[in-house]
Amino acid sequence: MGEVSVVENKKVILKNYVDGIPTETDMEVKLGETIELKAPKGSSCFLVKNLYLSCDPYMRGRMRDFHGSYLPPFVPGQRIEGFGLARVIDSDDTNYKPGDIVSGIIGWEEYSLLRSSDNLQLRNIQLDDDIPLSYHLGLLGMAGFTAYAGFNEICCPKKGDSVFVSAACGAVGQLVGQLAKLHGCYVVGSAGSKQKVEILKNELGYDEAFNYKEEADLDTALKRYFPEGIDIYFDNVGGSMLDAALLNMKVRGRIALCGMVSLQSLSTSSQGIKNLYSAIYKRLRLEGFLQSDYLHIFPQFLENVKRYYKEGKIVYVEDISEGLDLAPAALVGLFSGKNIGKQVVRVAKE
Repeated sequence: MGEVSVVENKKVILKNYVDGIPTETDMEVKLGETIELKAPKGSSCFLVKNLYLSCDPYMRGRMRDFHGSYLPPFVPGQRIEGFGLARVIDSDDTNYKPGDIVSGIIGWEEYSLLRSSDNLQLRNIQLDDDIPLSYHLGLLGMAGFTAYAGFNEICCPKKGDSVFVSAACGAVGQLVGQLAKLHGCYVVGSAGSKQKVEILKNELGYDEAFNYKEEADLDTALKRYFPEGIDIYFDNVGGSMLDAALLNMKVRGRIALCGMVSLQSLSTSSQGIKNLYSAIYKRLRLEGFLQSDYLHIFPQFLENVKRYYKEGKIVYVEDISEGLDLAPAALVGLFSGKNIGKQVVRVAKE
């Protein structure tokens, strides 16, 4: 008998729009339509088997009915999508052949039909026995590149700078701190548990770290670790942490606005910032950014970070959930800090 050519494609769908933190019940894992394991002739598409999915905070923004963002919202009743790694199993695109491993935006499903013209960050992965494949979603993927581009291009680090990183044990923050140490900076990170604080200090090389949940006053905490002020704040959380950092910045300090994961609601009633006046008399630079703004330096990023990793100058921490059925729980866990390091979901064996 020949190989089965048609399968039911399990996928994760969004059941309804969400205002605030998503729950597992806002998503559903179900068998979708049957799919032929072949790329349609003349389609310029290629069919992939999905291997790993990336769980990222920005996906929460796509779960609401808001069209003013840089990415359109998901559609209720249809599968969600995000960055992932996949193996090509059939192709009608000469740039991709069966067996290739690709990275890009893929559906949260077992198989996806992709077209390169619709996926601007799609790329072939050059396999390296010294680097785990899943690292191409974190250390060498969107999260790692966000850290690299934001820290180098926005923060403009100098040797001796005092650097503060929030959500420092997350997918982005863990690399920011290590890059800062490579630049000769003094680095302090905040995290949400004792375990994460220990990882920051004992595995990721941070000079100091603290559990923000144990601090009665964030302004006081930052003055304790930065008695002379902060040169660089890499902000992954926004809210009260950003407000406290503004009070503790040095004159001409730089703040990279990377994420606002602390905000519990994405509605128009989001928490305001009370200390923004500090930006005027301290002549601060606050700049939001997207990693996609800096794709021209992606080759430089890959070359440098691969070298740092192989030389043992940086390490990376992952949290892997096994199976598509656990994908909703893995994504939801980001917003309560359940993950330790970069959260990925393994859909299938490599």
